[in-house]
Amino acid sequence: MLDDIGAGKTRLTIRSGHGVGKTALLAWIVLWFMCTHYPCKVGCTAPTTHQLEDVLWPEIGLWLGRLDEPLRSQFRFSHLGLALACDPVASFAVGRTARPEHPEAWQGLHSKNALVLVDEASGVDDRIFDVALGVMSTPGAITILAGNPTRLGGYFFDTHGRLADRWACHHVDSETVPRARGHVADIVARHGRESNVYRVRVAGEFPLANDDAVISRAWCEAAIARGRAKIEATAGTVWGLDVARFGDDRSALAKRAGNVLLEPVQAWQGYDTMQTAGRVLMEWNKTEPALRPRRILVDAIGLGAGVVDRLNEERLPVTGVNVGEAPLASERYARLRDELWFRGRNWLQQDNTVLPADPVLVAELTSVRYSFTSSGKYEVESKEALKRRGHRSPDLADALLLTFAGGEHLEPVTIHERARRGHTVRGRYPGASWMAM
Repeated sequence: MLDDIGAGKTRLTIRSGHGVGKTALLAWIVLWFMCTHYPCKVGCTAPTTHQLEDVLWPEIGLWLGRLDEPLRSQFRFSHLGLALACDPVASFAVGRTARPEHPEAWQGLHSKNALVLVDEASGVDDRIFDVALGVMSTPGAITILAGNPTRLGGYFFDTHGRLADRWACHHVDSETVPRARGHVADIVARHGRESNVYRVRVAGEFPLANDDAVISRAWCEAAIARGRAKIEATAGTVWGLDVARFGDDRSALAKRAGNVLLEPVQAWQGYDTMQTAGRVLMEWNKTEPALRPRRILVDAIGLGAGVVDRLNEERLPVTGVNVGEAPLASERYARLRDELWFRGRNWLQQDNTVLPADPVLVAELTSVRYSFTSSGKYEVESKEALKRRGHRSPDLADALLLTFAGGEHLEPVTIHERARRGHTVRGRYPGASWMAM
């Protein structure tokens, strides 16, 4: 991590087990920054006052006390404060608890040289990040997130998933740090190596699933691992298309053949109805005829209906799907969308399912929760509720799950068998409803 800072990287995130020296590292960075940058402002935050007052700030004071006297005397250390003695207004570090009801406490922390440290970042509310990251508008400003990966969701989780390409990501397993191994035997004895407690507190990995998550991260990781073995698809191809409705939503296209998601889900923004239909037609035309889908299943709510009409005009095997309709298993699910998510859940639990390595898709699949209606039916979290929790619309996941809207009722056939038969059918398939398949 220090090498990354020396190389000029400005966004760094580190997940770790307990006892690896994370707090000491953050204290070193604060002191290094204040000794080498003028003027400068350093903001440190954590989800609890205890983490700042009893853990991080005493650690900064400890290492400040170990500096040589000529350097140590240049600073004034106080409760949640550290300042350059000769200019405490222009150069200082401050600790502020990350309280979601007061995110404005981070506003105004701008300087020619700025550093933001977030300790135990997994527990910090996303509203704090929305404000704190405004500091990054200063060229060269550095943001460092660190903590135990305690929850599947939130900004810290995203920096190790769908936003990983924008961050220098680091991971430290307690088992690899000799001084941190004291707690490992106790955790293994009490919880086992397969437990979420071990993953979070020792391995420095995110838990496999929240208790109310529809899909477990463990299933996705296993499916990705199988993908490296290049397991062959065992059924005809089905495409799923989720059409963007508004705002920052994305249109997404998934291509599944039986047990295999054939490629990372494609996604795009800013296309109107005709442009989206044109993109799907382009994908159809460039696909080898024997590998073209038997069905293209499109979410027909809103703009999707226009895409269905246009693709029908081009005589593609398209079927509109209204995910708000009643499900087939109406005694178990409230809507078709709920049923599709649980069909995807069942698919991922199988021991031959294959996913490409796609952290954005995995993050979306594992972020959605479920509950029960008053009549005891499964009800999957809506896109609107997911957004209120700080997540983007799970458009890539929804595109994959649309492939289960009837696709599995098609006659199973291998890709090679399709090629042998010379399957090149174009034209509208019979049946206007997904239920007719």
